Order: sequence, then structure tokens, then C-alpha cells
Amino acid sequence: MAQALQKKVDSPQTVGKEVRPFGMKDKLGYLFGDFGNDFFFILVAAFLMVFYTDVFHINPAQVGLLFMIARLWDAFADVTWGRFIDTRKATAQGKFRPWIFRMSFPLVISGILMFVTIPGMSDGFYLAYAYITYIIWGTLYSTVNIPYGSMASVITANPVERTALSSWRTLGANLAGLIINVVGPMILFVNNRPDANRFLIAALLFGGLAIVCYMACYKLSVERITMDETAKPKVNIGTTLKGLVKNKPLMVFLVAALTFMIVFMLIGTVNVFLFKDYFGNAKALSMVGLLQSVAVFVAMPFIQPLVKKFGKKEVASGGLLLATVVYTALYCLPNLSSMQFIGILTVAMVGYGVFNLVVWAFVTDVIDYHEYLTGLREDGTVYSIYSMARKIGQAVAGGVGGAVIAAVGYKAGAEAQSAETLQGIHTLGTLVPAVVLGTVFLILVFLYPLNKKRTTQLAIDLAEKRKA
Repeated sequence: MAQALQKKVDSPQTVGKEVRPFGMKDKLGYLFGDFGNDFFFILVAAFLMVFYTDVFHINPAQVGLLFMIARLWDAFADVTWGRFIDTRKATAQGKFRPWIFRMSFPLVISGILMFVTIPGMSDGFYLAYAYITYIIWGTLYSTVNIPYGSMASVITANPVERTALSSWRTLGANLAGLIINVVGPMILFVNNRPDANRFLIAALLFGGLAIVCYMACYKLSVERITMDETAKPKVNIGTTLKGLVKNKPLMVFLVAALTFMIVFMLIGTVNVFLFKDYFGNAKALSMVGLLQSVAVFVAMPFIQPLVKKFGKKEVASGGLLLATVVYTALYCLPNLSSMQFIGILTVAMVGYGVFNLVVWAFVTDVIDYHEYLTGLREDGTVYSIYSMARKIGQAVAGGVGGAVIAAVGYKAGAEAQSAETLQGIHTLGTLVPAVVLGTVFLILVFLYPLNKKRTTQLAIDLAEKRKA
């Protein structure tokens, strides 16, 4: 079996010539892909809200509505672009790599344009400008991210090597997050206030780095496998949909993952206002970003042995419970200094970081369960549904984030916020995550059926069905 998976499959770029075997170049290439993606994605996720409120002076509720509309649009743009890519024939450079090369340049240009400030324009102009540039950027992001995410399946057919690609992708995302979250606040804020010129400089800097990363991904990766379209089995969409609806692990997981995505994005949005306004120390966000990445790096080596001993559901639930307890404690301690708050917060970041590290393994389990129910191995269909759920979660988080910041009385551009507003921001940054993370914990513990024992049995049952 292993030898069969290792066998080279001819594709347009491999016919008639020898192609190097899968190795470190491919891993680094795939790392650079998400490294490039997240230079802008994390910059936008962490700091675009405060740029719109404090530089463009847009009401946070209006920003939240923009984020929600854009993410819902993106959810369907992903599916549409994925279908478009699937209908294209592979070229001499492969099926997916050319799109990364072609679309990365307009993507980065659109990202830079989001942070351009035109002096003397009206509030209405800035709101319209934000809508146009942000939605264009999100759409172009799909044109690069969808082929990048799909490319793993044609770089290698070996499941172990595909797992390695996934791990290196996660490493790339965390490295980008480390740079953005640590260096970003040092560049973007002057005297504790966001500076328009600094935001543009950061966009130019990170945009240039993103292009370098995309080109490295294009150069270092090789597409070794191409699908024989004439040999593809005809799939009955009715059977697929019926299987998806009956897939209880998938349905429960989607609810849990969507809820987690909402609170994870909300934490990132609220933290900017929490440290900028409540603690009066925006640059402390650099320490938060550093420790968030460190928490993931520290937890990563322990995940595999813990999952092997206790199971994915059990380990993820434990991490969520830890984060819930810590956020509750932070709510009960309103007089901490920013550094004391960060010290305790780090424990919570380890907790929900564990869930983030295990979440892709949950996706594999629900795909297996779909095959068990239907006899169809439809990795792409099930994964795309999960991807759409993440986008919907981001949409809801964008809308909720702006709405709740507005609801606590935040005044965009004000020299200082009222005591009631500051207390509201503290509640949003502590009690709300505690309640929502606790809810995700309960969903996993009481509703998600694939514990360690049932997951092991599922693998055995699937193996027997495949032999039959």
C-alpha cells in the first residue's frame, strides 16, 4: 500500500521527465503559502476594525455590518471559485500553482488599497471606500486561498506526507501570526493611537513579504498528481446530501466549530480595545501576540501523545474547560495591571490553542463517518462545508464584534472612553469568552458522539467495509 502511494503519477508537468520525490522543498513551499496568506489575513483580522473606527471614523456597528456582509459573500465566493478551478484543465505548471502566481499580485494590491487614507473626504466616502476595497480584497483572497488549500492533494498521494503538509501549513500560519501580532502594534500605534501613515507602511511591508512568500510557494511546490476526469465515479448528489444530514458528528462539530470561530474572532477584535482603552497600553498587544504563538508552539509537541492516550474529543474538551475557567477568573479580577492580565491570559490561550491544534483531526473523523454512512469518500465536499461554516462564523463575529463595541458606548475618535464603556469592554474581553467557550465545551462533551473508543471502532469498521 505504501509503495503504491509513493508511485509517481504523470501529470502535464511530469510527462517525459523525472520529477524530484516529495521532500523538504514541498514542505517549505506549502509553509510559505499560508505564511503569505496570513500576513494580510491576520493584519486585517486583528487591526482593521480599529483602523476603520479610529482613522476612518466609521461607527463600529457599521464596521461590524460590513464584516458580516463581506464574510457571507466570501463563503459563497469560495464555493464558486473552487468550482471554477475544478473545471479548468491542468497546465504545464499544474492545475493550482498558476492561480497562486496570477492572483497573488492583485490580491496584495487590493490589500494595500484598504489602508490608503485620502485626506479631506467625507464620512460617507470613507464608508463606501471601506465597502469596496474590503469586499474586493476578500474576493481576491478566495482566488489564492482556494487553489492553495486544494493543492495539497496533488503534491502527494501519500496520507503521511499530506499530514506533514498540514503541519507545515499550521507552522506557517503561526509564524505569520507571531510577526503580525508582535511587530504590528509597534508599527501601527503612535502614543497609544492608530496612525494612518503607519498602517499604510505596514500594509506595504507585509504586502511585499506576502508576494515573496507566494513566489516561494509557487517555485518550491510540485504538483505530481492529476485526476483522470474520465475515470471519476458519478456521484448522486441526493445520496451525498442525505449522508451529510445523517452525519451527526458532522452536524455537532459544525455547531461547535462555528461557535468557537465566533468567539475566537471576537477575542481578537475586543483585545485591541481592551488593551488600548481599558489598560491604556496598546503596545502590550505585542506581548499578547507573542505569547499566543508561544502557547501553540509549547502545546504542539504534547498533542499527539495526549490524543493517543485520551482521544481527540477528550483533549479538546479539556483545553476548552481550562480556557473557560481562566476567563471566568479574569472577569472576577478587574483591577489587574495589563501585565498581570496577560500572564493569566496565557493559560487560557494554551487551553483554546489545544482545541485549534486538534480541530483538523476532527474534520478527518467526520469525513470518515460520512464514508461509513454513504460508502462515498468525499473529502472535498465535507471539507468545503466546514470551510463555509468557518466563513459564516467569521461573518457573525464581524457583525457581533462591531455591534457589541458600539453597544457598550464606544465613541470612535474620542480622547477617552467613559467608565461604563471601559467596564463593558472588560466584560466583552473576559466574561463573554468564558460563557461561549464553556458552551462549546458542553457541546463537545454531551453531544459530539465520537469519543476515543468510538473513533477507534470507526476505523476498524471502515477497514472492513473497504475490504468487502
